Amino acid sequence: MILFFSLLILLSNSLTAPEPLPWVKQVGAQTIPTQKTVFKTEDYGAVGDGKTLETKAIQATIDACAAKGGGVVTFKSGQYVTGSLFLKMNVTLRLDKGVELLGSQSLADYPEIDTRVAGIEMRWPAALINVIDQTNVAIVGEGTVNAQGRVFWDSYWAMRKEYEKKGLRWIVDYDCKRPRTVLVSNSSNITLKGITLQQAGFWTVHILYSNHVTADGLIIRNNIGGHGPSTDGVDIDSSTYILVQNCDIDCNDDNFCLKAGRDWDGLRVNRPTEYVVIRDCISGAGGGLITFGSETSGSIRHVLARNLKAKGTGVGIRLKSAMTRGGTVEDIYLERISMDGVGVPVEVTMNWNPSYSYSTLPEGYTEATLPPHWKAMLHKVEPASKGIPHFRRINISDLTVTDAKRGIMAAGLAESLLENFALKNVSISAATAGEINYAQSWKLENVHITAKDSSPVGIKNSSGVSF
Repeated sequence: MILFFSLLILLSNSLTAPEPLPWVKQVGAQTIPTQKTVFKTEDYGAVGDGKTLETKAIQATIDACAAKGGGVVTFKSGQYVTGSLFLKMNVTLRLDKGVELLGSQSLADYPEIDTRVAGIEMRWPAALINVIDQTNVAIVGEGTVNAQGRVFWDSYWAMRKEYEKKGLRWIVDYDCKRPRTVLVSNSSNITLKGITLQQAGFWTVHILYSNHVTADGLIIRNNIGGHGPSTDGVDIDSSTYILVQNCDIDCNDDNFCLKAGRDWDGLRVNRPTEYVVIRDCISGAGGGLITFGSETSGSIRHVLARNLKAKGTGVGIRLKSAMTRGGTVEDIYLERISMDGVGVPVEVTMNWNPSYSYSTLPEGYTEATLPPHWKAMLHKVEPASKGIPHFRRINISDLTVTDAKRGIMAAGLAESLLENFALKNVSISAATAGEINYAQSWKLENVHITAKDSSPVGIKNSSGVSF
């Protein structure tokens, strides 16, 4: 017999986002390039034969466009092999239907820059397409950016195999340098619209230290030709006033992800991700429909995610951190979300993936001679209490889930309870109900969990939480 759990607690206050949230109208690019002069890449030597390395020709077109005060960089139909490109103020890069940029498979074609990767500031290859220290830039069109990342996936798996033998799982993601597809860094009023992105070598779209960015109508397909490691969809990293909408993502890690720095280095930088709207998007394969973390050091707050769909993701709504991260995830509104065939619809953990999250130097290494990013990873967070993350005021409403494996898995810490979560109009059908541990003062209205194995939701070390 299927056990049906339901709870109906009438609350005096709404669990959905106040209407309107005062900041919602401020998200996204506030300006777009208006210059209409067309700069054709073929006029600067690009041939589009799918074989010739075209980086210099395309960059020359971009530079000429910027030198004239801006305009539109275009391509005739064809395939263009290229390394790192750097866009500039008032330039629109337009990829029309029939145009495909092919990422070079040689790491030498991606010059190293100062950036942040997975929460740590370090030297790392530039992305395939870069918008760095710029304003008023757009990448638009119905064309395709195929990063051809398979070669970088293979190099990662080979290195990880060797590093795990040495007790170095925690650093392999940083040592195995793989180019992102699109990087928006320290920039404002940036628009990404309509393009298709495939086979990212690493993260697909990384929005870092930026504000007023719009990602609209992006199609991301990273599982073509295999399953690339860490091929996130859209990562919003210590950035503010961001709008993501109408996107369709199928990747092999987190589809929509909010981040804010890792451990000592993230606490040093201390920049939040805040004022973010993600709406009208769908996800296929991937680690999580929408993920907060695991890099939480600078805090993540003021997020509205609405009208999202997931089919087959490992997790739906995911909050993850570690006991060395610190930071607070708070004032989050997740509304009108449907999921089918996900592993866990709601997963919360403060001790995520210990072999990756915690850095321990094996015997045989001398710390003084290590690379700077190793030292940053090994730098202890002191006092240790600064590394304890906090999750509070997380609001989930109008969530419908079918065919999940576990209904909910939420675990805080004895020193950091999951506080003031609110669930309203939630219907979950799962193989087993799941459990909640170290939580406090949850508010539930019209919450239903149907467990095929008749298990109840386990409640441990918690107060003010009942099913």
